[in-house]
Amino acid sequence: MRGDEAPAELHRVVAGRFGAVVDAVPAGDWDAPTPVDGWVARDVVGHLTTWLPALLRSAGGPQLADGPSAGTDPVGAWRHQAAAVQDLLDDPSSEDVVLSSPNFGSVPLPRAISQFYTGDVFMHTWDLARATGQDVELDPELCAAMLAGMPAMEEAMRSSGQFGPAVPVPDGASAQDRLIGFIGRDPAWRP
Repeated sequence: MRGDEAPAELHRVVAGRFGAVVDAVPAGDWDAPTPVDGWVARDVVGHLTTWLPALLRSAGGPQLADGPSAGTDPVGAWRHQAAAVQDLLDDPSSEDVVLSSPNFGSVPLPRAISQFYTGDVFMHTWDLARATGQDVELDPELCAAMLAGMPAMEEAMRSSGQFGPAVPVPDGASAQDRLIGFIGRDPAWRP
């Protein structure tokens, strides 16, 4: 996977992988700390299931029906969100929907979801897996593709407050470790 797949297919694969991690979280681990400072495992799901609906509302996009809260049902919240987003992307009419925001201009809905949301799901897969003791190997081609585009956006990323300073990784580190380090996580982090 290189990241240039059709938005619907990319989301299907990335959301499916995140869903497998969600489904494997032991019930008692939803309050486990994550590599994201101040977050517990359920907060990862809560983040992913709240910011996209808010973005769609503010940018003139379609509204996603409310689902379960990640605070009380993180598995149900994720399943609901993943299905709703996949339905949007699988609908051919979504190609005609344009999101507009002062932050990113006017972007077709499928491209916006792929560029902003699916990439976020991909990166947070590592956070949730690591927090709950799961081994995860992110797709190396997608890691490399995402990493290749990030230096051009680094100033905006860092100034957003959503990414910490880059964590140095050894020469020859895997694409996954380089991506995780770039976004401000320590690839060796353990709970």
